[in-house]
Amino acid sequence: MKKRFLQIILIAFVLSAQNNFAQELYMPRNIKAAYAKETRSKDGKPGKNYWQNHGKYNMEIAVEPKTRMVNGSESIIYHNNSNDTLKTIVIRFVNNLHKPSSPRGGSVSNDFLSEGLTITSLKIDNEIYKEDAKKWGTVGTIKLKKAILPHSKTTLNIDWNYPLSKESGREGQIDETTFFVAYSYPRVSVYDDYNGWDKLPHTDRQEFYNDFNDYVYSVKAPKNYVVYATGDLLNPDEVLQPDFAARLKKSYVTDEILHIANEQEMKSGIVTKQYDWNVWKFEAKNITDVCFGLSDHYLWDASSVVVDKKTNRRASVQAAYDVKGTDFVNSVKNNQYALDWFSNNWPGVPYPFSKMTAFQGFADMEYPMMCNDSQMGDAVFAQLVQDHEVAHTYFPFYMGINETRYAFMDEGWATTLEYLIGIAEHGKEAADKFYKNFRVKSYIGDPSGEQDQPIITMSTQVSGAGYGNNSYGKASLSYLALKDLLGDDLFKKSLHHYMDTWNGKHPIPWDYFNSFNTASGKNLNWFFNNWFFSNSYLDIAVKSVSSDSKVITVENIGGFAIPFDVIITYADNSKETLHQTPGIWEKNQKSAKVILKGTKKIKQVELDGGIFMDATPKNNSWQ
Repeated sequence: MKKRFLQIILIAFVLSAQNNFAQELYMPRNIKAAYAKETRSKDGKPGKNYWQNHGKYNMEIAVEPKTRMVNGSESIIYHNNSNDTLKTIVIRFVNNLHKPSSPRGGSVSNDFLSEGLTITSLKIDNEIYKEDAKKWGTVGTIKLKKAILPHSKTTLNIDWNYPLSKESGREGQIDETTFFVAYSYPRVSVYDDYNGWDKLPHTDRQEFYNDFNDYVYSVKAPKNYVVYATGDLLNPDEVLQPDFAARLKKSYVTDEILHIANEQEMKSGIVTKQYDWNVWKFEAKNITDVCFGLSDHYLWDASSVVVDKKTNRRASVQAAYDVKGTDFVNSVKNNQYALDWFSNNWPGVPYPFSKMTAFQGFADMEYPMMCNDSQMGDAVFAQLVQDHEVAHTYFPFYMGINETRYAFMDEGWATTLEYLIGIAEHGKEAADKFYKNFRVKSYIGDPSGEQDQPIITMSTQVSGAGYGNNSYGKASLSYLALKDLLGDDLFKKSLHHYMDTWNGKHPIPWDYFNSFNTASGKNLNWFFNNWFFSNSYLDIAVKSVSSDSKVITVENIGGFAIPFDVIITYADNSKETLHQTPGIWEKNQKSAKVILKGTKKIKQVELDGGIFMDATPKNNSWQ
């Protein structure tokens, strides 16, 4: 009896160990080291030894429209909150992407190219450094004369200049007197707990990874130029004529859409103060970046919206656009709706910033408190693009995501939020159609191997459509599949736990996985392993229907744990739809059985994955 009992215990132990092993997620060695150092915790929270560095930036920037030159002077107080002694410091200047020698994903015209950054003065901890930034790429490493000790700070003083590109990309010249100025200052690159200094060069494909910093900065621009920027405008009365300053202040407290400056007013030169140059001052705290746009003829609309109903806190909503920018006429109205909807529905977290400005440009790109969107000529599509960029407020700006390495952690969520608000704006049928055509069709219709690389693959290692699909469509489908699996209430609870835990910090994929496991009270590693660490794709099929019409066997050819509907037509022509959550694949990810309770004879079976479009739909039916 005792021997038999020990055998049972041993078998149980082996099965348990096998189960735990099966649920273990792959983790690179550097990430394992972070967990071993307890900077991160397996409950999904920052570990007891978690830290991140911080900078306080004070900047004076001037733009000369005629020469397209940007000149700047900055003081950075950089706090080393790590336990490491820093013997080098890494400076990032994304605009060096325009240098002919910089790596890019494709060809560019001569108008895109420029000579890049020039540093005219550099001091670190009062020591003078002679750095030739012309030799830098988008990152430059400086060997320090005096190391930065753990839990200490240093001060950098940098004077610099660079030319704005004539051809706009994510920034640059929009027209002869309109410019979008982003990534415009040398910044200290991220030093983190799992990679040390972030030295990855920037290309035109990957996006950004920044520390949360505090910014006080000014933009010097000629008279009649209005400056639109990240942060609060500190001196409206110093740069605007009284009537226009009053309109702007009124817009901060009303739902009414105000035309701060119209075409004729801008042409007449009566909007700004008439000094040769005006200095526009802004402030933004605990934010990952700042940028600005300026124009002497853009129309300027503004209003505001309550984003936190508990405190009645409002956010300013603004738009700057050309008279021909028909897509932007409703930008303020649309963003009032978006900020309200995102704050109260999905993700259901109050918009965290004081402002959102839509600026007409070319990039279709997000920035803290701003989006630089192009004129589409299609109001519905333009609204969706704007929704997507505003959704990025939460990912990566509320959460300090490393977009460069893990683009799916922000683009996938923005795509999901874009879809969910699209349902509210245009109805589910229209939102489904757009999502399938724009986010899924090209992926599932392309059988090339790159399409099926695991989502966890570092974004810098995937190219072409493989990058786009991993970052946007496939990642979004995983989040929507998890929403279906958990149900809206538990999914939102888990999402809020993840966002609350990592707001203002630097989460990585394993923090997301562990955070959802903890908040949901479920071990979801089988699901995360299926979606993020496999070469699966979307393809299910009806394998068989039992002779007694009680069991439908569904084969998962592609392998992804997706939700689907089983639509049954019985011999009497009545119909029944049975929804299957991704949970049907938890025990066996290749085959699943749908058990029917009735006794009616089946005439036809159809499988419908909805937005989870099937690679081979012809085998989705049985008759």
